[in-house]
Amino acid sequence: MEQTTYDFGMIGLGVMGRNFLLNIADHGFAVSGYDNDPEKVAALDKEGSEHPAKGFNTVEDFVANLAVPRKIMLLVPAGKIVDAVIEELLPLLDTNDLIIDGGNSYFADTDRRMKYLADKKINFLGIGVSGGEKGARFGPSLMPGGKKEAYEIVRPMLEAAAAKVNDEPCVAYLGTGSAGHYVKMVHNGIEYGIMQLIAEAYDLLKRGLGLDNQEIHKVFEKWNAGELQSFLVEITADIFKQPDMELGEGFLVDKILDKAKQKGTGKWTSQSAMDMGVPIPTIDMAVSMRFISALKDERTAAAEMLVSETKENKEDKKLVEAEIGNALHFAMIITYAQGLALLKEATKEFNYGLDLAEVAKIWRGGCIIRAKLLEDITAAFRHNHDLPNLMMDDHLSKVLLQQYLDAVEVNKLGLQMSIPVPAMATAIGYFDAYRSKRLPSNLTQAQRDYFGAHTYERTDKEGIFHTEWNQSS
Repeated sequence: MEQTTYDFGMIGLGVMGRNFLLNIADHGFAVSGYDNDPEKVAALDKEGSEHPAKGFNTVEDFVANLAVPRKIMLLVPAGKIVDAVIEELLPLLDTNDLIIDGGNSYFADTDRRMKYLADKKINFLGIGVSGGEKGARFGPSLMPGGKKEAYEIVRPMLEAAAAKVNDEPCVAYLGTGSAGHYVKMVHNGIEYGIMQLIAEAYDLLKRGLGLDNQEIHKVFEKWNAGELQSFLVEITADIFKQPDMELGEGFLVDKILDKAKQKGTGKWTSQSAMDMGVPIPTIDMAVSMRFISALKDERTAAAEMLVSETKENKEDKKLVEAEIGNALHFAMIITYAQGLALLKEATKEFNYGLDLAEVAKIWRGGCIIRAKLLEDITAAFRHNHDLPNLMMDDHLSKVLLQQYLDAVEVNKLGLQMSIPVPAMATAIGYFDAYRSKRLPSNLTQAQRDYFGAHTYERTDKEGIFHTEWNQSS
């Protein structure tokens, strides 16, 4: 279908870019795309034949056929490629044109690019996109950050393309600068945490209770019908019924090597939290467990050498299964709490202006961490915009207290059977530490003052103190 001008352009016509472009075209907008791979350009023309959609083989023709102000989204790998594409575009753009980075870019890079382009009078948005290939095609969660005026230029298109929950689009202007990419980074950190927690629950069901894949499928299916309803629990249930088509027997999940990979966004979340002094131990542990999983050869050798006695589980399987479900829900709440606590601090640190109720609201649909629980989280921050931590919400605090003992019992089960549940354990530790009126950090401060004269504060009077500790012994 020939068009002289197109409403929205995409650079990067891999499956994600092509699907998102077709999604926008579904809602009546004329779209165009450019890629340096002619096959991907041809794929857009073929798949978009029923839409006002066209692929271009040169960036010059692509830019020339966009309506002004031009709206160009990049879905290319994060890093130097984004900068290279921007440099390629700049000579072809006019004042007030808009570039959108829809990749998983590091938030500091987004701030740098925003300033660079502002000096050249080019608008720039960093938009986190979550939902995978299917989400891109039929409705992702979109997390935009930058100038509000720049967002308004593409708001109708983004709202049309985003996932809908109760007829509300899962997109909203989040804040200034790199707010969108920062929120997406934390989203991915929470995703790491929940995936690790689900993996630990699976390990307990399989090695702890001895359930087979069909039984585990039914457990996750049942959990997904209740308070654990979420995209990640839903797809986990599906995974356990997938046969191994390669050999024609058994289940695929059992043939997959136990080495988890990562693209770095979980690590970025942990690094940023460390920089700001925000504790997110469950997310940190999830990142570390991916590193540990990569030590396959060492783990195999250690399994032969570091053998110890384990206690057999003799409890009622159905009872323990329910306890594991409650422990998983408990730890999921904690993981969201940690991620949102980081966002609360980041909005102060970087002046983003984030509304955590709005963040939770747009995560309810389209994205990888969408879950029934996000309705309660949205309500919590709507009720109290200044909530210091999600665990302090009137409703969710009661849920945590109700499920706490089950989480403890499940942690005990893991310890007794030498089944690692470190993410669940850190969730319990975080909860216990947060609600402890007094922690043993007084000893830490005494130690620091003893060996390094780092000083300390007292409980009984104001001031900063140092002691010449008795080292004669």
